[in-house]
Amino acid sequence: QVQLTESGGGVVQAGGSLNLSCATSGRTFNNLNVAWFRQAPGKEREFVAAIWWWRGDNTYYSDPVKGRFTVSRDDAKNTVYLQMNGLNAEDTAVYYCAASFTTGLQETDFESWGQGTQVTVSS
Repeated sequence: QVQLTESGGGVVQAGGSLNLSCATSGRTFNNLNVAWFRQAPGKEREFVAAIWWWRGDNTYYSDPVKGRFTVSRDDAKNTVYLQMNGLNAEDTAVYYCAASFTTGLQETDFESWGQGTQVTVSS
């Protein structure tokens, strides 16, 4: 089992930036595929970005965040990051990191989840 802990959320003005962190423990980090999801009030949780270890750290992004968000990993710190630039009100949500040893970008493909961190973008 993998334990995940998100941090770095907060309140930011539109156009600003935040860098979320997802610290992992409990299993070999190098084999993990890690993704970020988010859930806005009244909406379903949606995929945001992922970084796949088994494909040489290939990255994947949803269309709404492509070009603004960057996912990366630091193997020495067992941590995955989500750098978010150009934030707007539509990015307001609780952000979750999730981990998997299998492929896929659906929620059901991920067996471990963090508790979430709130991101609020004020206009």
